[in-house]
Amino acid sequence: LVGAQVVGRAFMRALRQEFAASQAAADARGRSERPQSAAASRIIGISLQEAQQILNVSSLNPEEIQKNYDHLFKVNDKSVGGSFYLQSKVVRAKERLDEELRIQAKGDKEKGRKAEP
Repeated sequence: LVGAQVVGRAFMRALRQEFAASQAAADARGRSERPQSAAASRIIGISLQEAQQILNVSSLNPEEIQKNYDHLFKVNDKSVGGSFYLQSKVVRAKERLDEELRIQAKGDKEKGRKAEP
């Protein structure tokens, strides 16, 4: 009986720590993204970092993104034994990166307007 109590307390403590760490990570992610970028992540359902990992890109280079997208889309085609699930993940990642590129272009355009007298 005492052993079960000890194990139960340890489990609850570990659960609380994991929940606190999860909340801290979510808060950090929310602070690191710009408001428009965070909104895009919520709408598309995938974060910028996750999209970069899926398409194996380290920077937002449109040519590299397109090249990796074409390759991964073709490799995961169902007709060649690929997975529709993975193919849809690749498409979502590309949509998220395209949206981030659009947000950045819009931000650069607005900065250009503010710099002009």
